[in-house]
Amino acid sequence: MSFLDLRTRTLSREHVAHAHDHHQLILATCGVTELAIEGRGERITASRGCLIPSTSRHEYQGDGCNRTLVLDIPLSSLPALRDGEAIEGLFEKPCFFTVSPRLKALAGTLMQQLGQCPALHSEIAALLLRALYLHLNDLPMAGPGGPWLTRRASERLDLARLDAWIDRHLADEIRVEQLAALCALSPGHFHACFRELTGTTPLAHVQIRRLEHARTLVRHSGLSLGHVAALVGFRDQGSFSRAYRRRFQVAPSLDRRSR
Repeated sequence: MSFLDLRTRTLSREHVAHAHDHHQLILATCGVTELAIEGRGERITASRGCLIPSTSRHEYQGDGCNRTLVLDIPLSSLPALRDGEAIEGLFEKPCFFTVSPRLKALAGTLMQQLGQCPALHSEIAALLLRALYLHLNDLPMAGPGGPWLTRRASERLDLARLDAWIDRHLADEIRVEQLAALCALSPGHFHACFRELTGTTPLAHVQIRRLEHARTLVRHSGLSLGHVAALVGFRDQGSFSRAYRRRFQVAPSLDRRSR
């Protein structure tokens, strides 16, 4: 199996327990399947799906009358996929998730298309995976543990490490691509994770770090304001003073005199 393998199945009442070397997505359009991953069990229905990471031990037993979409995702196929790195992140842990009416309708439509257009098998599978990725990033909740993206972002982003790197490079231009690379994420996925986790954008966060460091220098050093501006990455004293005033509601020169 070298690319996405999407198929429709009716899972029987036979109890099956195994693991495999590819990721797997399970969605149903009708019926019920009892499924447990690493000891945690739930029911797969038209309103509940699951993600099974490769090598995760799982077991299942259907009701014999379900209609189930099973998507196998070989690890070798991920680099070729749009958002492959982000999609790989979906499978860091086993996950059961709520299926929205929109995703449910799409799954039903794709199940029909799969039967009518088998030659489009790979394209249909990639579309389903992309829709799932967007759906999960929009979910307000994903079971115990809180928001889906926030929980995942907190696992992928080491804010202390990022802040330490930012503080060492305050005098330099800092780009989102550089910060994303530190977390082994694409810039787009990093931006989304960072905003969900912190409530602000990466570049706005960098600006805050610049200004907080600048305030320490303004208040506790004898450096000129122009020198302070250069040390924290502003191109001139005027832009520094305007940003400082917006952040702290006081001009840096007045802030210095008030100490």
